[in-house]
Amino acid sequence: MPKLFLTIASISGILSVALGAFGAHALKDKLQSEGTYDTYQTAVQYQFYHTLALLGIAILLMKVQSQHLVYAGYSMTFGILIFSGSLYILCFTGIKWLGAITPIGGLLFILGWIFMLLSARG
Repeated sequence: MPKLFLTIASISGILSVALGAFGAHALKDKLQSEGTYDTYQTAVQYQFYHTLALLGIAILLMKVQSQHLVYAGYSMTFGILIFSGSLYILCFTGIKWLGAITPIGGLLFILGWIFMLLSARG
């Protein structure tokens, strides 16, 4: 399981940096004219923060066996996909209803942090 989460964190980290740079340099004018630049930045920031959390989970799982950490890893992974993914798609397509599923990703992030807390308690 640690290798899976380390792989996902690595890929997500690469994408976070690439998408952040792409947004700042190639898309900034387009996104600002459409009023979605802040939304795009939020997607990149949350993806990167939770990528780092996922990396921490992978490292912890190399040292300890914890089902709560496994649940945390899956929650963070799906949170990134749903939260940041829906915001990226919203920015590129303008499909507004995607904003309605973004909070599901946010709830998965919260759940991931709760699972991390539970792992600390034993």
